[in-house]
Amino acid sequence: MKLSLYRRLALSVCFAFIIIASMLFYWSNSLAEHSKLQAEQKLHSQLAEHLAHDNPLLQDGVYDKSALKNLFHTLMLLGPSFEFYFLDPAGNIITYSADASKIKRKKVELSPLVNLISNPDIVPIFGDDPRSVDKQKIFSAAPIYRGDNLQGYLYVIIGGEIYDSIFNQVKNDKHLQQYSTLFIGSLLLLLLVLLAVFRYFTAPIKKLANEMTAINAVKFDQSKIVLTQWTNPENNEVHKLGNTFNVMVKQINQQFSQLTENDRIRRELLAHLSHDLRTPLATMQGYIETMVIKGDKLTTLERADYLATAQRNGQQLKRLIDQIFELAHLEDGQVTVSLETFAIGELLHDIIAKFALKAKDKNISLSLQPQQCRFVVYSDIAKLERIITNLLENAIRHTSQNGEVAIIVSQLTNKIKIAVTDNGSGISKEDIAYIFDARYRASNAIEDKTPHAGLGLAISQKLSKILNSEIFVDSKLGQGSSFSLSLQVVNTP
Repeated sequence: MKLSLYRRLALSVCFAFIIIASMLFYWSNSLAEHSKLQAEQKLHSQLAEHLAHDNPLLQDGVYDKSALKNLFHTLMLLGPSFEFYFLDPAGNIITYSADASKIKRKKVELSPLVNLISNPDIVPIFGDDPRSVDKQKIFSAAPIYRGDNLQGYLYVIIGGEIYDSIFNQVKNDKHLQQYSTLFIGSLLLLLLVLLAVFRYFTAPIKKLANEMTAINAVKFDQSKIVLTQWTNPENNEVHKLGNTFNVMVKQINQQFSQLTENDRIRRELLAHLSHDLRTPLATMQGYIETMVIKGDKLTTLERADYLATAQRNGQQLKRLIDQIFELAHLEDGQVTVSLETFAIGELLHDIIAKFALKAKDKNISLSLQPQQCRFVVYSDIAKLERIITNLLENAIRHTSQNGEVAIIVSQLTNKIKIAVTDNGSGISKEDIAYIFDARYRASNAIEDKTPHAGLGLAISQKLSKILNSEIFVDSKLGQGSSFSLSLQVVNTP
């Protein structure tokens, strides 16, 4: 079974809490026990010495075994927490104040006694408990001399059997048990509080993980799932992560939509281009086949007419293919820009001269305003010429007989604006949003005999973006259109 983050954290906290609580309990008990034994032994370290000096039976090193036993019994009644033993110089127990059946040792190790007598400040020191085979307790000890001869030791166990029995009874007292239960309950409450805190902080992470799993299951389709709106991304890292995830999902959906739309546009473009390529190709093929079939039956005039028609369709096919390659090259983003400083007026006069005959054929007035345009710009002259040429060609194509087309140059703050205006058919509001799409033609576009592929505006818009500009459109249906772009000016007249 897979465990959630909260469960793993909860188990880890419980496990760590139990270990730390156990270690703390053991350490506090050990420290308390050590401090108690140290204090008691230090407090009673001189007890044996005072008894040896103050008791007539012991102060001269001469003792009566029976009388000494009675003395020890009397002292135990006065101090039930002490047990008294008299040892010979070898550590053998000679006299004691206990029932003989309770004595488990006949001899006591003397090195702890010597250590305490010589270093009374280094406590606690533990000595053998005569009532146990392996147990040790704190003690007080004093040597017994007769003259200069060591007669033995007075060995006093601090906290004897009676003391232990009473202490165990106290530990089993109900009030003490209640206090212990209260302490354990407090620890458990602390553990529950910690688990609740962890749950509070891990709940958003769990929610975010579930949303990630859900959005992955629906292939990142945001319309099929409602994502949480994280309200505090500035001060909460989890909310910030969730908010970033929402933005990422939104971006992915936008990219999916864009890719779908681009794929639709590409298929539509291919369909249109296939039709446009097929039309001149079929015409060329038809005329050439006719010339092959009829051969010498054709007159010189007919042959020349067929060849001229095939040539026109061949040129139209070439122009279409050239524009397709140009558009594809621009979309690849591998276009180099050759920037230079030049007078914009000279370029505009050259472009107008190039379209003078075409405008004259339709009796269209073609002009530059102002006539003396002295602005100097820093741009790519070839690409700028291509843009304005496409715009001017479109303006002439969609302007009726006796119309007007003008290139108007005006100064902005630190730029100049070049606008190609006409009083032609204009563009409806519905069509303006799509006119820069490849192969799009407005619903009210005027048809003429000029061969064109319908890619001019798409190419012009991409070229303008390469020049860090953008083409803007202002048009009213039936009143004409204005296509404009801005350029960085080097100096003004």
